[in-house]
Amino acid sequence: MIEIRRLEKTFKLFDRPLDRFREAVTGHVHHSCYKALDDISFSVSPGEVLGVLGRNGAGKSTLLKLITGVLLPDSGEIEVDGRITGLLELGTGFNPELTGLQNIIANGLMLGMSHAEIEEQRNEIVEFSELGAYIDEPLRTYSSGMTMRLAFSIAIHADPRCFLVDEALSVGDGYFQQKCMKKIREFKQRGGSILFVSHDLNAVKMLCDRALVIEGGSIVFQGSPDDAVNVYNRIMARQAEEEEGRRADRDQGAYGSGEIQIIQGKATGRESLASSISSGEMLDIQLELEAKKSIEEVTLGLLIRDRFGQDIFGFNTFQLGETLSFAAGERRFIRISICADIAPGKYTLTAALHSREHHLDDCYWWCDGYLQFEVAGFKHNIFSGVCRLPIEMVTDTVNKS
Repeated sequence: MIEIRRLEKTFKLFDRPLDRFREAVTGHVHHSCYKALDDISFSVSPGEVLGVLGRNGAGKSTLLKLITGVLLPDSGEIEVDGRITGLLELGTGFNPELTGLQNIIANGLMLGMSHAEIEEQRNEIVEFSELGAYIDEPLRTYSSGMTMRLAFSIAIHADPRCFLVDEALSVGDGYFQQKCMKKIREFKQRGGSILFVSHDLNAVKMLCDRALVIEGGSIVFQGSPDDAVNVYNRIMARQAEEEEGRRADRDQGAYGSGEIQIIQGKATGRESLASSISSGEMLDIQLELEAKKSIEEVTLGLLIRDRFGQDIFGFNTFQLGETLSFAAGERRFIRISICADIAPGKYTLTAALHSREHHLDDCYWWCDGYLQFEVAGFKHNIFSGVCRLPIEMVTDTVNKS
């Protein structure tokens, strides 16, 4: 069980290292204050998984460090029933000059294990980590994934009552992540309490019983994982808008004759209501077009590209058999919905306005990466590759004579 009551933590920020020394010597204030956590209260019951969502800098890592005792709170109470272990920042508590086996002993002792407990669990820790002969090599020779394997294996075999999982789990390969998730579920079934911090929204939905969202050091939502993910997505959408300044001149970087333009656009998930969606969710695209002159035949085209710039899917209204025409000065809203059954990742939408089938003859307006969206997790069954394709399978029994 984990019980957190009215937890607060403030850090002193100094512009220069010398200011810290001057304050210590003179007693005069040379710092500003940053409140990392403000009035945080929640509980995690035995056998429950609580997800924690929040953008970078929201206070998630500070919260975990307070719970594990790495940091001390300014005020509030932390009550933990039994031993608590977990993954914080990758490599925390490890000595890079020691071998993997030596780090098992050192890290185990730091987690409160006795020498007898470490000796009893040592073989299982090594076997679960799947490091093989590397277990006798210095940790400085390990990749980040190998370090995560060792850290998780030690933490989960330390016989904890409470387990904390930070974003460090994301550095492992897909196979080992699945292995860790299975171990976490087994720990939950044995009555363990789990605090799960992750940007993997699908994992939060599938693994957690409840979830909370932290923003600016405060809890802004506690409830079901689905609702928490939606709140988090809206926060991330607002952040994207702030960073881009809503791209007041939305057609910056666009080219073409300008006889007709897209003056405003938005791409959001039908369920998330934000630019972060689940694979398989409907992506609703809303565009506002304005014509400077009368045009009888206009084609609207959209192209989805992944973060590597590869074309994933493109279409235009000419290919769909749709004809658009505009009067001079006319403004019109166009809504397009796409079932975004594509792999998790970040994507851009390139938009174009031209005549007939392509833009080579009359290009009115073209903007690469006009809109952005992210696919985070799966709405339906997981698949491999770039996109989901329709599948039909038939099995026949062959009778042996």
